[in-house]
Amino acid sequence: MPTYITLYRYTPKGVGNIKDGPARLDAARKAMEAAGGKILGFYLTMGRYDLVVISELPDDKTEAKLALTLASQGNVSSETLRAFTEDEYREIIQSLP
Repeated sequence: MPTYITLYRYTPKGVGNIKDGPARLDAARKAMEAAGGKILGFYLTMGRYDLVVISELPDDKTEAKLALTLASQGNVSSETLRAFTEDEYREIIQSLP
């Protein structure tokens, strides 16, 4: 299953409703599981981004749908990276001409 690393920043609305953050995380986890995926790691971070989530989802379309659903709530903005495991990396490199 594809792995994704998502970098989040709180919007002013998200900061204003920060105490609802744990409930929003629980709802996001349930939505991800309902879509056939799972959160592998969740981190509150310091620096340019406020949160980092590492997840697995069935495909890019499913990830995009969840990202758009989350964005429409207005609490965070995000940037998602498609991550390849070491085995996938080795396979990609080995297949190069």
